[in-house]
Amino acid sequence: MAGAEDIVPEVISLNNCQRLDHSIFSYFQINMEVELDVGQIPNLKEFVSHLTQTMHSSLPTSLVIWYDSVTINGDLDWQNQLNDMNKPFFDLCDGIFVNYTWKETYPKESASVAGDRRFDVYMGIDVFGRNTYGGGEWTTNVALDVIKNDDVSAAIFAPGWVYETKQPPDFQTAQNRWWGLVEQSWGISLKYPQALPFYSNFDQGHGHHKSVDGAQISGTPWNNISSQSFQPFLKFSGDSASDTIQVSVDFKEASYSGGGNITFKGTLDGDAYFKARLFQGELILGDLPVHFTYSVKSNDSSLLGLLLEFSSAMKDKISILLASWRNTLLTMNRFSSQFSSVIMPRRVTNAEAAPEWIVQESSIAMGGYTLTEIHAVCYMATPLVTGSQLEPDDPNSSLALSQSEYSAVLGHLNVHMPSQNSDFPPSASWTVGGEYIKWSSGSEGSKEFSVKLIWQLKDGKDSAFPMFNIYVQKLVDPKLTDKMLAEVAEFLGVAEVEAFYISDLILPSATSSLKFIIQVCNFDGASQKLEDSPFLDLQVDLQVPGMAANEPSRVEF
Repeated sequence: MAGAEDIVPEVISLNNCQRLDHSIFSYFQINMEVELDVGQIPNLKEFVSHLTQTMHSSLPTSLVIWYDSVTINGDLDWQNQLNDMNKPFFDLCDGIFVNYTWKETYPKESASVAGDRRFDVYMGIDVFGRNTYGGGEWTTNVALDVIKNDDVSAAIFAPGWVYETKQPPDFQTAQNRWWGLVEQSWGISLKYPQALPFYSNFDQGHGHHKSVDGAQISGTPWNNISSQSFQPFLKFSGDSASDTIQVSVDFKEASYSGGGNITFKGTLDGDAYFKARLFQGELILGDLPVHFTYSVKSNDSSLLGLLLEFSSAMKDKISILLASWRNTLLTMNRFSSQFSSVIMPRRVTNAEAAPEWIVQESSIAMGGYTLTEIHAVCYMATPLVTGSQLEPDDPNSSLALSQSEYSAVLGHLNVHMPSQNSDFPPSASWTVGGEYIKWSSGSEGSKEFSVKLIWQLKDGKDSAFPMFNIYVQKLVDPKLTDKMLAEVAEFLGVAEVEAFYISDLILPSATSSLKFIIQVCNFDGASQKLEDSPFLDLQVDLQVPGMAANEPSRVEF
């Protein structure tokens, strides 16, 4: 049982059912907004109890939350607090989502009723501001301040208000500003990294394109909330003039991995540098070295490093700059007095498929210390213009010497031990099959094809890989066409389980066979090479589609 010091109030966002500490959980809300005959209340209580026990048995991290609606008397009467009229339901599940129209004293009164379960009381806030305390919208933090002060939890309903009402100047800016208000009120409840390996490509589960190791594999907009990665703890002031460098999670700039990245754009004066917080951690380090690998794309003069901050049990604080790969002597001279230590990268490589991305790897050993913060550090390689290149009466000479345009993109960050490098099972270790195969006629002689792909390791063990990229190659019979077609692997989507359903895949008339490729991905962001990945070959059904061809079938290799 957790001690009192281990229990903290929570904020849950009810647009995507995710805690603000980014932990993963399953959320089930019981909303009985109907009048009930009082004789049915015992049945309802039994249902709530049974559902809660079943969910906990099936998925221990799950939560069953009662919504403040029908009362113990069967009346549809929102209480806006926890009291004797709804507590019998609260006692049978994991918490209560209190209706939005509560008054200032209700959180404290609800905490008193809940006793040692006060953090299981989620005071509702409607971001649209419909009779909600504090008014919601850009003053949602008013309600959050009261809730936090009274030591209960919060349920934020419809943070999609930012998008749905088209808040200016644009969605991403408004989104960052709104959640920045939430952080100012609530703080950061969970810090990471806490364990290794730690990986983030800053993906938010949506984007305009998708990349693997710097190479774009799809230019189609997509949305898959399961593809979210750890998000950086960026600070958003809301004042674009206050910082010389503007920092944002970006989805339009080409990515190194997934569909997101962090962009840094602006100007820097002379030898100045700019730092931006990325993560706040609680990672206790042992005696073995730790590797930091990250990808950067920038213009010729813009450099990007990582600043690591450590603390010891004796409260000693150390700052280490993992510098960019260029200008070693200049970098050491410039920063040796600014930080406890400056480390140049031990390895620098260009992404094989996208040489504009530079992948840098540095190694440190800080046994006994705790990694507390990771910052990005922006600085210039050398001045773009020197005094000898300017005319003495040039009115722009002082500006050219003092300010330089800065532009860099951080693609991913991977923190790992040397022993944690990815090792993928060979293709022959997998069994790949297809179920529910269906053929149908398309237009102009084309066909449409549907299949459920399934795969598993032949030894029957769980693979424990978090993600799989799915591709198809449409192979052409040269006898059926005079066109030269490359056997390109077409990206279809992402699976988080060992199954993927493909519906109505269009096949040109000359297609003779299909090769489905399952690219295995690991927790550190590494992806198996396509030529080494498990696959399934299927011959295209050349018969005219009919009932026999459309019946569900199964193949396996």
